[in-house]
Amino acid sequence: MNPEPRTSSRATLPTAVVSARGEQRLRGGHPWIYRSDVADVRAEGGDIVQVRSPRGQVVGSALFSDRSQITLRMLTHGEQPADAALVRQRLETSIAFRNSLGIDATAYRLVHGEADLLPSLIVDRYGDYLVVQALSQGMDRLLPSIVEALTDLLHPRGVLARNDPRARVLEGLEQRVDVLSGEVPETVTVTETGIEYDADLRRGQKTGLFLDQRENRAAAAAYARGRLLDCFSYNGGFALVMGRHCTETIAFDVSEEAVSRIRQNASRNGIAVDARAGNVFDELRGLDRLGERFDTIVLDPPAFAKNKAAIVNATAGYKEINLRALRLLKPGGTLVTCSCSYNINEAAFAGIVHEASVDAQAHVTVVEKRMQGRDHPVLLGVPETYYLKCFILRKVA
Repeated sequence: MNPEPRTSSRATLPTAVVSARGEQRLRGGHPWIYRSDVADVRAEGGDIVQVRSPRGQVVGSALFSDRSQITLRMLTHGEQPADAALVRQRLETSIAFRNSLGIDATAYRLVHGEADLLPSLIVDRYGDYLVVQALSQGMDRLLPSIVEALTDLLHPRGVLARNDPRARVLEGLEQRVDVLSGEVPETVTVTETGIEYDADLRRGQKTGLFLDQRENRAAAAAYARGRLLDCFSYNGGFALVMGRHCTETIAFDVSEEAVSRIRQNASRNGIAVDARAGNVFDELRGLDRLGERFDTIVLDPPAFAKNKAAIVNATAGYKEINLRALRLLKPGGTLVTCSCSYNINEAAFAGIVHEASVDAQAHVTVVEKRMQGRDHPVLLGVPETYYLKCFILRKVA
């Protein structure tokens, strides 16, 4: 049943009744209930609703969306109230956890949505500034109180809303970028693992930088040596951290703007990087034809499978770049290969890389299996929160 939300008086507590299957999903620990498992709704889009079982029992409270297929995003279970005090307490807990990690950076994630029990909310820190994203109707409505709490807890110089992801369209929300508090400059200088960058908080990828690879870059640097090839380099994250340990570094990105940023970042950090614009698929084939060989290669592409319909083509794409990279890699060399496609899980990605190694006639061992940084935690039982896979591999022969 696909219920139509029914507006009720504000004096009446907004409610949603889930199906038996929806209740079972909740009791299994997943915080999302899809529209097909909502039997009845008496609420407006963006309300915090009391969620009831088919027998009328209160099972918790949730953010309600009248547009998204994810109709309910659970905030609490049982009779625990979902109010401003709860949100503030969870913000405090999230911030305290990040403070405990000893992060070697001034830019990192403070709130990672469902994994911090604040579904559809992202908060990233860039030095003295915060960037927030509210990706559901309910979280969008809570944003003023969230910004108030963050300002009280962290005293940022400015808070920017990067509410431009496509996910907001699915919620019937406007895509926009706004300064919500204080002032936010065009760029903010941050450091990560000893490298200094300028982050464009309004127009950069994600909320300004890819913050989830920080720990993987540091880990990969321990294996970096000789000639380094960094593919899909964006702002040069891997190239700069690993290039300090290599004799030569080549970085490819399809975007001329990204290549310009790589050069600027390399210059300001005193690291030699040969940054080139080009399609990585074509460049890998061209380097192979020229007989080029490398001691260290990084593959950190954008998500090839943004939905299930793209899995077949994404699988072919991942196999192609890993096959080409393994051909270019010297025996004893290191391949750092990544996938940020949630729709291709770790086992599937490992299988793709294995098939690529067979076709490349390469014997490959796993040195490390890694994931997104600790400031982007994975909530057990919610596979959607585990999206970044990073394998550090050694080509034995």
